[in-house]
Amino acid sequence: MDPLTGLLDGPRARGAFLLRSVFDPPYALRIEDRAPLTVVALVRGTAWLVPDDAPAATLRPGDVAVLRGPDGYLVADDPGTPPQVVIHPGQRCTTLRGEPLTESMALGVRTWGTPHGSTVLLTGTYQLPGAVSRRLLGALPPLLVVPADEGRGPLVPLLAQEVTRDAPGQAAVLDRLLDLLLIDALRTWFGRPDAAPGWYRAAGDPVVGPALRLLEEDPARGWTVAALAAEVGVSRAVLARRFTELVGEPPMAYLTGWRLALAADLLREPDATLGAVARRVGYASPYALSTAFRRVRGISPREHRIGAPTG
Repeated sequence: MDPLTGLLDGPRARGAFLLRSVFDPPYALRIEDRAPLTVVALVRGTAWLVPDDAPAATLRPGDVAVLRGPDGYLVADDPGTPPQVVIHPGQRCTTLRGEPLTESMALGVRTWGTPHGSTVLLTGTYQLPGAVSRRLLGALPPLLVVPADEGRGPLVPLLAQEVTRDAPGQAAVLDRLLDLLLIDALRTWFGRPDAAPGWYRAAGDPVVGPALRLLEEDPARGWTVAALAAEVGVSRAVLARRFTELVGEPPMAYLTGWRLALAADLLREPDATLGAVARRVGYASPYALSTAFRRVRGISPREHRIGAPTG
């Protein structure tokens, strides 16, 4: 498994919120939906994204932006335009005074705004990240922008075409297109020098890369540093030193984090038992998993399961 596949190998879009917005300047929307991850693509016109905790960025047609939540941001024709609309959790749209707007601004299937507007934006939000996805969120800046000329396919025009269709299975089609758009943007961004986290870059190392793949592909195995070093053909000392230098933590600490991320994700499945999850991620008993889970995450698996959203 390559590192980007591993990074994205978790809950994918399922009934993701997708919207086509059409506006004429001046316009400004204050986004406070608390979504953990948002993808914005500009179809035509110009737009600014102004996050609460990062520098603003301008978009040109074909550009794709990825915003890491849950902090809010502004979408506007100009950073100085005051917001006229607020998007709340659950995609509830209101004026600044709280008056509902969704129905009054609806233009058609998954489309709202101003008829015949000069600016067209596509917005997709991931509402239900699992614990593995939190690993992705931790690797991202608050805002990244991939210009149109760095993309690798006609995904923005295709999504723009499909988002307004109302056909059988359309939700699944849109989910997959959103996933492709996100993966393409991240693949491009992670390919930039010094953009990716250390463990991602370490995947290309001839020693640490194979070790990472072994841990991620077989987390249930009773790994030790010595066993891992033997598999990749180096001494224990060499592996421990090189792994820590490149990844930022020792091999067994990385394995613990990976196991618990997988466990947290699996616990969202309605039929999963604690014992079955423990076995799948390499813990000898439910008690051992619970102890590690509480020590690292501060809550029990049961508390995590109760608090995890379903979808």
